[in-house]
Amino acid sequence: MRKSPSGGVSVGEADFVKETLEKLGSMSFWKIAMKPGRPVTFGRINDAVFFGLPGNPVSVMVTFFVFVRQALRKMSGTTGASDLLTLHARTTSALRKRPGRFEFQRGVLEQVAPGEFTVRSAGAQGSGILRSMSEADCFILLEPGRTSVDAGEQVAVQPFRNLI
Repeated sequence: MRKSPSGGVSVGEADFVKETLEKLGSMSFWKIAMKPGRPVTFGRINDAVFFGLPGNPVSVMVTFFVFVRQALRKMSGTTGASDLLTLHARTTSALRKRPGRFEFQRGVLEQVAPGEFTVRSAGAQGSGILRSMSEADCFILLEPGRTSVDAGEQVAVQPFRNLI
């Protein structure tokens, strides 16, 4: 039986969140095509919104940043555009991923000239590896159809240095 390290949402028999949420309220989504963070759910219990986040530490951080933080901003009355900035940067290292899902890889961003940035991987990208998250200052955004990225290619990045 697969267990979730911190009791979060899972995708196997060990997940009781989905069943409980279906009994107590309604579920808008469960599991999405992203890494890390595929087992994430959102729903309502009466008048309250419910976010079920994954159990792996990095997955929790990514899904909180991408979904919960934005929802909290909106629920608190923040209007206007998101404060998430997306930049383009040239990679200094090759990146790998499997096609079919959106990936948020941890990276280290450097400004090399006005308006010109480079980004490198922050290290191993496993969802239980906190070191790469603690060394990162941005997410490298890799689209579902993309597989590998060669050094020197442009990628989209979202800095989070000043948001966390």
